[in-house]
Amino acid sequence: MVGVVMQEPEEIAEEEHERIVARVAAIDVAKASGKVCTRTPHPQDGVRRVTKVWEVTATLAAVEELGEHLRREQIGVVTLESTGDYWRIWFYVLEECGLRVQLVNARDVKHAPGRPKTDRLDAVWLAKLTEKGLVRPSFVPPYEIRALRDYTRMRIDLIHERTRYWQRLEKLLEDALIKISSVSSTLNTLSTRAMLQAMIAGERDPRVLAELAKGRLRVKIPALVEALNGRFDDHHGELAGLLLAQIDGLDAQIARLAARIETLLAQMPDVRPAEADPDAHPAEATSSAMDTVARLDEIPGISPEVAQIIIAEIGLDMTRFPTAGHLASWAKLSPQTVQSGTRSRGAAVGKGNPYLKGVLGTAAVWPAAPTPSSANATDASPNDAAGCEPWSPSAAPSWSSSGTCSPTRTPATVTWEPTTSSPRSTGRRRPAPTSASSRR
Repeated sequence: MVGVVMQEPEEIAEEEHERIVARVAAIDVAKASGKVCTRTPHPQDGVRRVTKVWEVTATLAAVEELGEHLRREQIGVVTLESTGDYWRIWFYVLEECGLRVQLVNARDVKHAPGRPKTDRLDAVWLAKLTEKGLVRPSFVPPYEIRALRDYTRMRIDLIHERTRYWQRLEKLLEDALIKISSVSSTLNTLSTRAMLQAMIAGERDPRVLAELAKGRLRVKIPALVEALNGRFDDHHGELAGLLLAQIDGLDAQIARLAARIETLLAQMPDVRPAEADPDAHPAEATSSAMDTVARLDEIPGISPEVAQIIIAEIGLDMTRFPTAGHLASWAKLSPQTVQSGTRSRGAAVGKGNPYLKGVLGTAAVWPAAPTPSSANATDASPNDAAGCEPWSPSAAPSWSSSGTCSPTRTPATVTWEPTTSSPRSTGRRRPAPTSASSRR
């Protein structure tokens, strides 16, 4: 053919997941029950496959009985679709029965369009994908990390709730024509707390209230007198007292969770890094969770609380992630690359883990953040980074992906670098950084 340029075909190596798993099981999970499908070789004909589908109730006794049955059938792998939180009883119990269980994203195993969709067909389809190795297991940490994660996530949720109560209190003061938040950087200071307690107790004189200021806030006493001159009456005082009581209760619960997290980290077994010297002393070749927290704390922008969340979300065993790029991709912190023909563009990073993305974005932006102007501003610290939203998906630090969770460099030389892929264009350009500190 004239004008046709033939190119050499590109050879692609056969991937490991193309091997067929002989005996598999899949479960289409629902709230009250699940459709179980097993596919095994035919006893008389090795080419054909035997498919069995039945329903199992989602109770502890029924799932334990299912686990024993699958063990007798010598099932090699069991696949679950991540449907809400309903997969947990199946994963935890079957894993305790000694079975190899893998959790897959529902998006990755979506049924082929144009075909009927029922729970039975979904279970069969999931089993067929499993036996051909066409599913990607999701990361499920071990029990110790899951328990730690429950505590850290509860602390994050309580910090969010505490922030909401502070916002409600500020709205209440605005309704009472009190503009103290315009003078003080935050309501969570000793000075503003003393003023609020005095107003709740019945004090209305703005000059007396302004004299309760402490530290650098005393230079703003004239402005405080003007800001405290409002219409704060008894019903505002009663509501403010209720809000402060809720905030104090949340503070106590957050402190209790922090102590419990410290205890769990101290009791967590040591992990031996993959790159550890085999001839080294066992005490030197292992790394504890507390040591990892201390090493992460040396990175600018990461506080002990942020380090605890990082460990709770990704664990201590970094051998689950082949490279640092795999970890960043799993956390949805690296833009996807979409290539078609001669065009190549960056796609969205995806949702990922909101708890991990939130603290990494905050840790990346905190070293370059401006210093709070008020010495009494106690909220502006990375200790409360658990309640912050991610700033930039490409601004997260990187850790070693072999061995335990630890910085890739010594603390004195740790830097952050943006990913090579450009994020999706939003129509607005950001100003180019002018110094190394701004790039960090």
